[in-house]
Amino acid sequence: MATNETFGFLLSETARTWRTLLDQRLRPLGLSQAKWLVLLHLNMAKDDLTQKELSDRLAIEGPSLVRLLDRMEADGWVERRASPNDRRAKTIHLTDKAMETIREIKRIATKLRGELLGDISEDELAMASDVLMRIKQRAEQL
Repeated sequence: MATNETFGFLLSETARTWRTLLDQRLRPLGLSQAKWLVLLHLNMAKDDLTQKELSDRLAIEGPSLVRLLDRMEADGWVERRASPNDRRAKTIHLTDKAMETIREIKRIATKLRGELLGDISEDELAMASDVLMRIKQRAEQL
């Protein structure tokens, strides 16, 4: 059973292990963890994201993201366009290739989620989600 002393470590290790498993299953699609995270963040965004907004969401430095986006653009996953709101900024857009791949990512992620959460009840998941959301909100306020 997790205590206050072990909860953070357990949370971190669980997230790391889950991402590692998903990364292994997505590797045949030609995606590194960095690439599939970019695709998913862009797909979940309600509006077009600038490079700055995306780097903030991914918690990576701007120059690192620029290099990653250069590779992803060359491979046909994303395209950059001038921002209509700020001529100095670029917005990042998913290509048709990326949208097809995102459907496959979701299929693979759903299968893994079923394997990992299969014997956990809806009530347990709802409680865990509520606790994690409260912790996240507190952390964002600090």
